[in-house]
Amino acid sequence: MADRAVILGVDPGFHITGYAILKKDANKAYLLDCGYLKMSPSDSLVVRVGQFHDFMQNKIHHHAVTQIALETSFLGKNAQTFLKLGYLRGILYLLAHLHQLELHEFAPREIKSAVTGFGGASKEQVAGMIFRMFPKINEIGAVARNDVTDALAVSLCGFWRGQTNKLQQLQQR
Repeated sequence: MADRAVILGVDPGFHITGYAILKKDANKAYLLDCGYLKMSPSDSLVVRVGQFHDFMQNKIHHHAVTQIALETSFLGKNAQTFLKLGYLRGILYLLAHLHQLELHEFAPREIKSAVTGFGGASKEQVAGMIFRMFPKINEIGAVARNDVTDALAVSLCGFWRGQTNKLQQLQQR
């Protein structure tokens, strides 16, 4: 991983998508932007996929993103939701290809372990650590949602990706 990078972390969802953008400069992370995209459930799937694409493409251009980080999918109780999330993930893969960006995926337990030191941490524990790491986060974006703190946790995994010793140490806890 280069000493400089701009990482877009995404927590995709068809109603709410959280995002966070970190700038990596040497071994320091700077939070450039974070927030969420809210899409209306009354809009068609086609409209929401288009909104997601346009929003993410705008973020990539505006912040000169060099990498995308996202959480691996898991099949929960609803197979339809799992399939629909695949559409959004496909958009991120396409954008990575079109803009020649690195794309990294992280398992939920890997993200929780990297941020909190415990792979079984709750969303609230992850959010608590994010607020400790980025105390000025409220000045930058709308973070009242777990979607945003989850996206920032994913971005941090992208940031730490090049620091394999750090991730390995955190994962062994």
